[in-house]
Amino acid sequence: MKRKPNRDNDKPFSKFYKKKATEDPYDEVSYYADAEKEKRPKKQSNKKNFDKKGFGKKKFANKQSKFKKKEVPTSHEAPVEENMRLNKYIAHAGICSRRKASEHIQNGLVTVNDVVMLEMGYKVQAADVVKFQDEIVQPTRNHVYILLNKPKNVITTLHDENGRKTVLDFVSDLTKERIYPVGRLDRNTTGLLLLTNDGTFAQKLSHPSFGVKKVYKAKLDKALLPQDLEKIRQTLQLEDGPAPVDAIEYGDNNKTIGIEIHIGRNRIVRRIFEHLGYEVVKLDRVRYASLTKKNIPIGKSRFLTKQEIIILKHLS
Repeated sequence: MKRKPNRDNDKPFSKFYKKKATEDPYDEVSYYADAEKEKRPKKQSNKKNFDKKGFGKKKFANKQSKFKKKEVPTSHEAPVEENMRLNKYIAHAGICSRRKASEHIQNGLVTVNDVVMLEMGYKVQAADVVKFQDEIVQPTRNHVYILLNKPKNVITTLHDENGRKTVLDFVSDLTKERIYPVGRLDRNTTGLLLLTNDGTFAQKLSHPSFGVKKVYKAKLDKALLPQDLEKIRQTLQLEDGPAPVDAIEYGDNNKTIGIEIHIGRNRIVRRIFEHLGYEVVKLDRVRYASLTKKNIPIGKSRFLTKQEIIILKHLS
């Protein structure tokens, strides 16, 4: 014969069930469920709990905490070297590239302890006061790398005596560091331009021996003849020497040309086409090494990512 459920105030249920304020005191399902749960014996687990007990006497968590990650400086920080060569010192101060720094030293624009120093290989000592054009300069520990999509009618220089816009006008909101352009784009050429205060980095990317490739999209005043395309492909001889190209192809039509080069002489792309009687009406640098214009509208700029910096620094 089935036993009737005990009433609320009967003692047998009191050891299994304690009413909660949020529960219905007349819910018999809850009564039986809780009572049954209390009756069931707890199973003994054979699992080891490494949170409570480690491999030895101490807790496992304590053992793990001994191993700390070694902190590595980011790609944007650089130690200031002792006994740095003078041209490198000037470049690391964000004045210009190392090659340009050598020119400034030869032209007598750099002094060490108020004495003009013409020796670019001079090793700067800790107590030395180095000046460029009568202004004290020091290497920076903070390296900045910015990619700009340069607009038309903008000068690739730090200052313009005629008050025209320079590339620095488009990046001044990103950094207060003294930065300068890597290479140059002429006033009417648009597209990718790197700016940095890392002299070694700029020197490497600017020097032709490193073969940094640039891709341009050129729009001509008239259709480029196939035989002229082949002449460019086979290397033209310009007034200042040969002008090798790495690749050249037609674009959407025979007036639009894609050209890839690694040489960096002044107005080289324009002069290649002018040599054959063509005028470049529009020139845009669409790729610089591994960098593209993706997500950078004209006149806008961004910092390079750490990965991009690493890739550029390992170019050979």
